[in-house]
Parts: sequence; structure tokens; C-alpha cells
Amino acid sequence: MENKEKTEKKEKKEKIPRQAMPEQDPKERIHNFDEVPYGYNAELAMMEAKRCIQCKKPSCVAGCPVDVKIPEFIKLIAEGKFIEAAWKLKETNALPAVCGRVCPQEDQCEKVCILGKKDEPVAVGRLERFAADFEQDSGNIVIPEKESPTGKKIAVVGAGPAGLTIAGDLIKLGHEVTIFEALHKAGGVLIYGIPEFRLPKAIVDAEVNYLEKLGVKIVRNAAIGRLKTVDDLFAEGFHAVFLGVGAGAPVFMNIPGENLSGIYSANEYLTRSNLMKAYLFPEFDTPIVRGKNVAVIGGGNVAMDSVRTALRLGADNAYIIYRRTEVEMPARIEEVHHAKEEGVQFKLLHAPVEYIGDENGWVRQMKCIRMELGEPDASGRRSPIPIKGSEFIIDVDTVVVAIGTMANPVIQATTPGLEVNKRGYIVTKGETGETTREGVYAGGDIVTGSATVILAMGAGRQAAKAIHEHVMAKG
Repeated sequence: MENKEKTEKKEKKEKIPRQAMPEQDPKERIHNFDEVPYGYNAELAMMEAKRCIQCKKPSCVAGCPVDVKIPEFIKLIAEGKFIEAAWKLKETNALPAVCGRVCPQEDQCEKVCILGKKDEPVAVGRLERFAADFEQDSGNIVIPEKESPTGKKIAVVGAGPAGLTIAGDLIKLGHEVTIFEALHKAGGVLIYGIPEFRLPKAIVDAEVNYLEKLGVKIVRNAAIGRLKTVDDLFAEGFHAVFLGVGAGAPVFMNIPGENLSGIYSANEYLTRSNLMKAYLFPEFDTPIVRGKNVAVIGGGNVAMDSVRTALRLGADNAYIIYRRTEVEMPARIEEVHHAKEEGVQFKLLHAPVEYIGDENGWVRQMKCIRMELGEPDASGRRSPIPIKGSEFIIDVDTVVVAIGTMANPVIQATTPGLEVNKRGYIVTKGETGETTREGVYAGGDIVTGSATVILAMGAGRQAAKAIHEHVMAKG
């Protein structure tokens, strides 16, 4: 009888459909920079949370780079204990409101959810966002107890996802932590790379403020490698240094006409729009070109961010130019879906081969060639092959190149004994983040190349453990 009741309860849970997230109408949102999804209300969150069957061996936790206690926080939401759910999240994740919005859950925790085998997986990301937002809106933010002071000083270079995560972990272990950030705002790619409509600046600021309340010191406008070096940090008494500077140097295609005016790297385009609030011109006097025919080259999340920004800045035609098909496109499914809803035009199996300008040196046209897919390359995706004689012209007045980034060489060039690979990324010894320079650790995009926010956070967590062991062993 008891087993029959358990079976009936399980069947009822599985019959609850995955709860959709309310969001702005596409026709309205292309005219503003407000966040697109509104998030769950309490009723929707509890309904979605009740879909979780609380596996004894939850695969979702293993799929999370920062080991979030997923079934535990979801159970608390199902019970209506929203604030407790947020606190449970923060036991392992210093940035839950961020992760709930930009983490690719469909490729990690949700991908291995047992419900996904026959139905849709539990919406882990949406529930994470709900709990984190609930805590912030309530103002009932609890600062966890920290271990006794160790007397050890740790320098973190870069206030991006990896740097913020490692700072949160190390400060709770009793260390004195100082983050050195080159820009005037902390958050790294979270603040200057991801648009307001996908990750509001206020959300990032709140997460940063939480770390400062924990005791993390953030020194802004401090470009390590220029203002001072890693050697200077050790001379000032720091016992270890973590390098989480990202990979923000732009990459171009080196095709004819690429030096014409009106052609931007995605780094510049998004940074000017986000960090300098160019999208609020003339209220903020940092205008950016408001193209009417904008082509964005690439198929990742940065490309989607750029093309959707172009629409909001008034583009009549916003194109994605991608040399493979949608199947190979690395952008999140949700971002592609939102872009299509908003009217982005996808030119798939296309690649630019030349830009054509006017007499004043401004880009006016783009020559593209059609592609076909051949055998898989090293990444497992099928290699694009140009089709001879298939060139055609597209009228453009703005082009954003979003084909990836590379390592900025400043830190490496000013830190003797720090080994880098042939692409300029810092070499580390396994998951600990330990570099070839004693006491120096690194993680995130400066080690892996361009990757996700959550993977950078995972690297920060791993390095925090290694740094703790290193400085404590020193006595």
C-alpha cells in the first residue's frame, strides 16, 4: 500500500508541465533595454519546484561546476521557504542571481535531470533566479559567519566571475582578500559584456555589494601589469595572487576592407553600450553608431547580444552572419529564440569575404560567400567549405565582429616565470589553477579561452581550495 502511494505521488509530480517564464512582448522589448524575462512569481516557482522528484543520487549536482545543492534549494522553494532557498544557494554559489540568468543550464544541470528523459527537465535556472531575486527584494540578506582571521593576504586580479567567486570563498575561510579591477565598475564581462536586457547592472551590483559586505576589498581603476605588477603585489605583503583577467582582446578576420569605419569588435560595441551607457545617449554623452543595416559576424552568445543590442539602438535590419547551420551554433537556445522573436535575420551558411566602403571610408556593403558543411573539425562541428562562385552583396552601414577573443598579454609580459601557451593563455597544473610561478594561480577565460560564466566560477572555486592549502602550509 505504501509503495502504491509513493508511485501515485511520483506520477502526479511528473504530470505537472514545466512552467513557462513570463516575458516582455517582442514588439515592445526591441524598443527598450529592460530585462526580457520577468521571472517566476511565487505560485509559478512553487509549481515548478514540485516537479523535482528529489533523486537520491542527483545527477544535476554533478553537472554543476560550482556544486550547487540543487535538490535542497528546490525542495525549500516547493515548501514556500524562499529566503531559506536563497541561503542554501549561497552556501556554494556567490552569484546566484547572475547564474540564474546567464548560466547555460540546458547543457549542465538540466541536461542530466532525470525528468528530461521522458519529459522536460526541471527549470533549475529559473528557480535559482527566483530564490536569489526574492532574497534581494526582501532585503533580508544574511552575511554568513567567517572563519577566524588567518593573517594571510590574497590578491585577486580581475573582478569578473572567476575573481568574484574566489574572493567569496577565500574571505569566508578567514583570509584578507583584495580584488584589483582595471575598470571603474566591478563585474568583468557580467557588467560590460552582457547587455542590460539579459543581465541588469543592478543585479551584478547587488552581488558585488554582498561580497564587499563580507569583507572583500575592491580596488577599482587598478590595471595590474600597468599600474603595478604581480611582483609588486608580493612585495606589498600578499601571500598569493589569483589571475582572473579574462580574455578580452578582440579577434578580427583579416579580410579586405576590415579597417573601414563602422566595423567594430564585439568587445568595443558591447562595452561602449553597457559600461558607458551609450544606449542612453544623449542622457549619457558616449554615443555609439546607431546603424540601420547592421551585420553581426558569429553565432555565439556574444553575437546574439550584439545583434539584439543593434535592434534596440534602432536598426531596421539586424543580421546574424554565421558560416555553419543553426545546429552548430554555440549560442544558447533561449538567446537564439529571443533573437528570432525580435526580428533578427539569420544568414546561415554564409561568411563575409570583403567589406566595401564609400568615398569617406565608411562601410556600405559586405560581400559574402555561401558555405556548405564538410567533415567534422577538431571541435566536433562540421567544417564549413566555401561554394565557388556563390558570392553576393549585402548593404550594411555597421558591422560587429563577434568571432571570439584572445588573451590580453599585459599580465604575462610583466610577470617573469609565468608560462603561457602558443595562443597566449596562462598554463596551469590541472584544476587547481596553479601556474608555473609559485604562489600565482589563474582561472577562467585567461586559462581556457572564451567560455561560460559558470565555468569561470568553477575555476575560481577550485583555485580557492588550492590557494587556501598553499598559504596555510606556509605557516
